[in-house]
Amino acid sequence: MSVQQTSTGKFIDGEEVIAIELTNSKGTYVKIFNYGAIINKFIVQNAKGEMQDIVLGFDDFEQYLNPEYLKNYPYFGAIIGRYANRIKNGTFTIDGETYQLAQNNGADTLHGGIVGFDRKVWDIVEVDDEKSTVTLEYESEDGEENFPGNLVIDLTFELTDNDELILSYEAETDKATAINLTHHGYFNLAPGGGNVKNHQLQIFGSNYLEQDENYCVTGKLIPVTGTALDFTKLKEIGRDWDETEGYDQSFVLDKTYGDLTLASKTTEAESGLTLNVYTTEPVAHLYTAKYVDVKSGKGGKDYVGYDAFCIETQHHPNGINIPEFPTTVLKPEDLYTQTTIYKVSLTK
Repeated sequence: MSVQQTSTGKFIDGEEVIAIELTNSKGTYVKIFNYGAIINKFIVQNAKGEMQDIVLGFDDFEQYLNPEYLKNYPYFGAIIGRYANRIKNGTFTIDGETYQLAQNNGADTLHGGIVGFDRKVWDIVEVDDEKSTVTLEYESEDGEENFPGNLVIDLTFELTDNDELILSYEAETDKATAINLTHHGYFNLAPGGGNVKNHQLQIFGSNYLEQDENYCVTGKLIPVTGTALDFTKLKEIGRDWDETEGYDQSFVLDKTYGDLTLASKTTEAESGLTLNVYTTEPVAHLYTAKYVDVKSGKGGKDYVGYDAFCIETQHHPNGINIPEFPTTVLKPEDLYTQTTIYKVSLTK
């Protein structure tokens, strides 16, 4: 078990960008940047004995800052906040006060606004070599992206000898605020990458959330039974999809609120890898990367639509505007917590 820190030589707003490398006793390896808390590499051994990277990204940190990449920005591997997914019309009300956010996705706010947590340099506040953990911290000031309250977020990454990458979040605020954090990892379990339609996927959710024409959640739950969104049993991702749309959908997990449970299971035949995602969150959002169009990714490879899948664990999108959903308001007397685990294993 080890943790290694290396400077990228890059400074953003006077803050140094550091690469943090977590390694376990099996040689499984995760590389994280303190910029955006980006998971840049997640390298595991596949059934052929090869070391394989299962996340999309870049070989060089500078590429995450490339204007061409940011023009059609897919948030590769980053932490999303203050508020994941969409907020309808970019507005919400807390304690009688209404807040208007930047409308950066049509009329709605997406992934925290113009510059979210994904484009901030986080402080490295604790490192533990024996446990292979690193804790990053970011303080979002009152009024940042027009969200209320000074919000302090601590995010701990732990790589276990069981090939689990554990993300543990905590946050506190000095004023009631909206919060909904997630990780936007783009996964591909095939040794050569490419379209993920042949990956097998199971999602442990019997209902999905209705969305409007801009993919914003309306508040209505719909059973998956009899629809292309029925992943209650393991099936190929591409079996029932509209191949021109893929999936961009939130599933409500079948669970007791707050319990750490299995959200999804994904397998790929050639690599023999299985990725299980566990979470305390009530929702898993499936995105099959329709809008990805990225040049010169890892190894010079271009990434296109459907070259990855995302399982974004979170609270109900737009829940700040839907009282029937679990609250996404954090108050000064409360502590926000979330745990999400990415566990990789060989398919049995």
